[in-house]
Amino acid sequence: MVVGSGIIDLWISESASLKEKRAVLRRLLKKTQNEFNVSIAEVGDNDHWRRAKIGFSVVGNDQRFINAKIDHILNFIDRLQLAEVVRSKFEITVLSDLTGSAEMETGKYDDF
Repeated sequence: MVVGSGIIDLWISESASLKEKRAVLRRLLKKTQNEFNVSIAEVGDNDHWRRAKIGFSVVGNDQRFINAKIDHILNFIDRLQLAEVVRSKFEITVLSDLTGSAEMETGKYDDF
């Protein structure tokens, strides 16, 4: 299993209030979620009018696929032009398959 997660810092120059910021973020998050089937949410800078920090996570079985999906997500958010991407940081974690482990517990249906 491969897990890709990241944080994107945004600058929303058009925002004059927290209400306007939330409206922009709601559109951005919903469009990204619908396009990529990704888990995404605001994770920081909640009380600032123009700054936002969003986190996202994707899961798959191929590291190249996850890397490409993250790149597409970042480009998509940038192309929406709802907010300026100030900085982004992501990491990809590969979790090894546990089927060969001697410490694996026996499951309910392993006797069949």
